Amino acid sequence: MPETASPAAGYSFSRRGRSLAAMLATGAWLAVLLLSWLLLDAAVLLVILLALPVLPALLDLIRNPLSGLMFSGNQIEWFTGGLTGKAELGEIDRVRFDTRWDFSVRATLILRSGKRIRLPQEATPPHAEADAAFQARGIKTERHHFAAF
Repeated sequence: MPETASPAAGYSFSRRGRSLAAMLATGAWLAVLLLSWLLLDAAVLLVILLALPVLPALLDLIRNPLSGLMFSGNQIEWFTGGLTGKAELGEIDRVRFDTRWDFSVRATLILRSGKRIRLPQEATPPHAEADAAFQARGIKTERHHFAAF
């Protein structure tokens, strides 16, 4: 469940890997594969190949990793699984939100040095919430819809 606090008191967001949407999507994909094999007599090798992309989702459902992002003092920190990172707010020139063709939104910190840091998608809050959190700290944000890369 996402957690938030007022900008004056800091900001934190977290979520677990096990969600209703992940369970439904994984279950639906596995059900389609099973029905394809049983009712349509799909080749076992094809069913196995089509089941491979669902393995990371199954691992997330089993492990239920915690991911999140928080502002504390003058820095931003994020974590997901074994990956952690942080950046000083003064180093950030702007934050770019890119809407992809699958309607997911990716956030990239663009530092004053020109370096780009892509925030892990599972650690990023919903884009409207993240946009407000960055702007509350005086960091410019920009939106780009349906970027190819």
